[in-house]
Amino acid sequence: MRFPLFNFNTPQQGPWGQRRPGSRGNGHDRGGSGGGGGFFGGGSSNNNEGPDLETIIRNAQNRLRRFLPGGMLSARGLPLIIGLVLLIWLGSGFYRVKEGQVGVELIFGKLRGLPTTPGLNYNFPTPIGEVLIADIARSRRVDVGYRGDFTDDRSLQQSLDIPEESLMLTGDQNVVDLDFAVFWKIEDAQAFLFNIRNPESTIKIAAESAMREVVGQTDFDLTVTGGRASIETRALAVLQDLLDSYSAGVEV
Repeated sequence: MRFPLFNFNTPQQGPWGQRRPGSRGNGHDRGGSGGGGGFFGGGSSNNNEGPDLETIIRNAQNRLRRFLPGGMLSARGLPLIIGLVLLIWLGSGFYRVKEGQVGVELIFGKLRGLPTTPGLNYNFPTPIGEVLIADIARSRRVDVGYRGDFTDDRSLQQSLDIPEESLMLTGDQNVVDLDFAVFWKIEDAQAFLFNIRNPESTIKIAAESAMREVVGQTDFDLTVTGGRASIETRALAVLQDLLDSYSAGVEV
């Protein structure tokens, strides 16, 4: 009896095309008989053994050396890598100081010489060195007795009275409500950065203390009328002396 729909003489084919004669069909046909496929190579041709780990590492190193000039992974190349890293680290120590600013250099947290001038300067980079920048040209403002919103020309738009700061006792035992502002700037950058912890708060407390001292020596009528200019001048002198005693590095 014949079965015309089947041809037993045709070689068996799988999904990967025609199978070679003698093929065992155990799933290793795609890799070939060498067993060395893959990025790392070094695969074993044995049916039951995995790839050799030493061969994989060696082949990976060989491929990596192709991307590094001069064999940097060798004993001669390692010092070159260290030298490049050190050079980049030293180069990060350059810094620029803008006009109206000064730089204060530190080495292991201690001052190093005088403040640096505007331009390109150098100090040892972190973690050995550190640079603090102080803006000595900018004028700052502290309000005592009130808080307000100001326009660009320093005109007051809206204010909020702070009675615990503004109410002061005059020399004739009267109470006056006095609001004022203190304008100041950095005079000594090193003293400003290291001698006072909270500059604005320190200046505000010192200004309030100086003004209370002057108002306490002035009669009420003179305080609220023609004595304002005299009070301002005297309070300014007292405040400056007080801040100088703290070595605050501030000019009011």
